Amino acid sequence: MMSKLRGAAAVVGIGQTPYYKRGASPDPELKLALRAIVGACEDAGLDPSEVDGFVSYASERSDAQKLMSALGTKEVRFASLAWIHGGGIPGALGIAAMAVATGQANAVVVYRSMAESSSMRLRVMVAQNDTAAQYLVNGLESPAQILALRSQRMIEKHGVPRETMRAMAQATYYHARNNPRAYGRDVVLDDETYDNARMIAEPYRLFDCSRENDGACAVLVVSAERAKDFRTTPAYLLAAPMGTLKGGGALEENIRPYSLAGQIGVARRLWEQSGYGPKDVDVAQIYQNMTGMGVGSLIDHGFCTYESAGEFITFDNLIAPNGGLPINTSGGDLAEGFIHGMGLVAEAVRQIRGESINQVPGANLSLMTGGPGDTMTSTGLFGAEETL
Repeated sequence: MMSKLRGAAAVVGIGQTPYYKRGASPDPELKLALRAIVGACEDAGLDPSEVDGFVSYASERSDAQKLMSALGTKEVRFASLAWIHGGGIPGALGIAAMAVATGQANAVVVYRSMAESSSMRLRVMVAQNDTAAQYLVNGLESPAQILALRSQRMIEKHGVPRETMRAMAQATYYHARNNPRAYGRDVVLDDETYDNARMIAEPYRLFDCSRENDGACAVLVVSAERAKDFRTTPAYLLAAPMGTLKGGGALEENIRPYSLAGQIGVARRLWEQSGYGPKDVDVAQIYQNMTGMGVGSLIDHGFCTYESAGEFITFDNLIAPNGGLPINTSGGDLAEGFIHGMGLVAEAVRQIRGESINQVPGANLSLMTGGPGDTMTSTGLFGAEETL
């Protein structure tokens, strides 16, 4: 059944700071967040003091009460945090959509800021909090090692070709070559470079793994009624379900099917709530903490099956402008930069606006998935006005 929130809210502003090498940002997280939020307001033509709602996810520490004085906020009417990790991005958008559609707030920013010098994310948040005791006693000390087990199962048990992961990586780096913002824009990822890169955790090599950058990104969400009052082309949120399957959450290693991305449930609800299906999607921004999880996400969303993955997930099929499903057209988490995946939202919106550096002609439906393999995850679909 289609959601009552289908098309009730839209993104009308995008703001991004540059991507910095981890630990190299000249600004702390709070200032990065402010820069991104002000940028989103300037993009839309809204005075930052008019923002009255704040939504983020994961371990974001730049909360509303820290931001409001610098922005000149008149009154905070809504503030929320999706407490899951990178899997929470579309879920955070859904929370913002509910806030503006129900009149709790008029203008909500969804944002994420990261600076290693401020948060020590990799040194503390990931290393100490995300790696539970049951992993450590088995010698698993990082998300790459944990998720590698699932991808190895996908390859060995289900016969998904290892080459699908290389195709995912090469498509993203190919798109990054055209993107002046992309941190990995100078990398030419040919077969030899990919195959000879050092092993991180089998089957993942270096270029299968996402970058970890300093930076911030924000988008401005308003009701569909207000969206046409702004100077940008609205990207309407058609659905943004969140959740986890039985066996997930604190029991995530018992999730079924173990080898994929844990997104079968949210993907099913995405298509039900939006009224569209995988064959309708023009372009997709796939969260890739690791390439194998990106492959699993495509399978979970119904773009292909275990059996057809090798035919569908190829370099030629994943690149703009003429691929069947261009993915990560800004370079994505692997090649543009990683701010917990928030940059994927900005690129999904640009495709609807027709403003991407690797634009897919006539893109009307733009998918953006949250962190695959997370303890809880989400997915979202943006549409142009004609899709409502």
